[in-house]
Amino acid sequence: MAWDNAVLTQDQNDAEVCRTEREYEADVFTGAADDSNSSRLLANVAYKGRQAEMSKGVNDGFAGIVGTSRAVGELLDLVRTVAPTNSTALIEGETGTGKELIARAIHEHGTRGDHPFVKLNCAAIPLGLLESELFGHERGAFTGAVSRKLGRFEVADGGTLFLDEIGDIPLELQPKLLRVLQEGEFERLGGTQTIRVNVRLVAATNRDLAALVFKERFRSDLYYRLNVFPIRVPPLRDRLEDIPLLVMHFVKTFADQMSKQIDGVSAEVMQALVSHSWPGNIRELQNFIERSVILTSGNVLRAPLAGLKCAAEAETRRAITLKDAEREHIRKTLEHTRWVVAGANGAAARLGIKRSTLYFRMQKLGISRSNKGLLPAERSRHDVGMNIPLN
Repeated sequence: MAWDNAVLTQDQNDAEVCRTEREYEADVFTGAADDSNSSRLLANVAYKGRQAEMSKGVNDGFAGIVGTSRAVGELLDLVRTVAPTNSTALIEGETGTGKELIARAIHEHGTRGDHPFVKLNCAAIPLGLLESELFGHERGAFTGAVSRKLGRFEVADGGTLFLDEIGDIPLELQPKLLRVLQEGEFERLGGTQTIRVNVRLVAATNRDLAALVFKERFRSDLYYRLNVFPIRVPPLRDRLEDIPLLVMHFVKTFADQMSKQIDGVSAEVMQALVSHSWPGNIRELQNFIERSVILTSGNVLRAPLAGLKCAAEAETRRAITLKDAEREHIRKTLEHTRWVVAGANGAAARLGIKRSTLYFRMQKLGISRSNKGLLPAERSRHDVGMNIPLN
């Protein structure tokens, strides 16, 4: 089954994606196990892509979220459920999946939508300044503190505070964060006056906090306080049927920015984009489409597919340690068994080890279903923020 050319409709966020009778052999096809599986996958994605194009208003109220897959639908159901409450939400997911956009959706669909939405990337602030950024400081609290400064908690009073990369908060600062979450009070750095605030916290991380707790790099009491309502944002490889809509959205967005007229995407390009693994998720796809629009001089997108092929080959060739190889092998076995460990068809039996041994290895290697045992290189390769595009 093959992709026909995808064309932009009058609605900039709709991609008309069709199936045809002809078969198509792609020059660039990465990440597939075999040709038959690839064809079935593309046929399924093509069908769902067409369904997505015909489905209007699926994401009503979530204008910034592009996608109509089941994974996105389930994600938005969780947002609708937790948004009206004041409970803390913990958003988990790989880099580039759109965690900040989900945090903003929770804020906007809650009772605090008319109040401030304040965000802070904990990994981007130097250790010595993070406490001041969160809680503020008094004049003279430290060298250079020439005036009083309000922290993010005070600025967000009545609204929502979004702490991205929460797993990077140092241990010595975690008790103070726990206190403000439990009691709603704190003191500015260098001050003695207790300040009370009414703030809803939404946190996000691309790390396995449970594993950090086990390694004593994250406080267990803070983890339990944050993990009131966990939300897992799916990686792009788990929502392939959304790629055509995302592609056409980015094409339209960047073409408008660059004053270009691009009417569609060829079948070859669309097939290659759907087949790519996208380890950097939507951020990587967005950057690739921007580069493609820059290179396009006509009305059909010109995509540098050779770059995708090189990236896939580099991913395959990259050297890993024996520990990383073991982690990857166990992870793949668990995925094949749908994370069933025990039983005749469980992962332990397939690996030829005892169930207790497998649990021990999983714990030691930091493998859990929440992070699916990603290799350290995979966690850091695209360590950047991501905003899913607005419609």
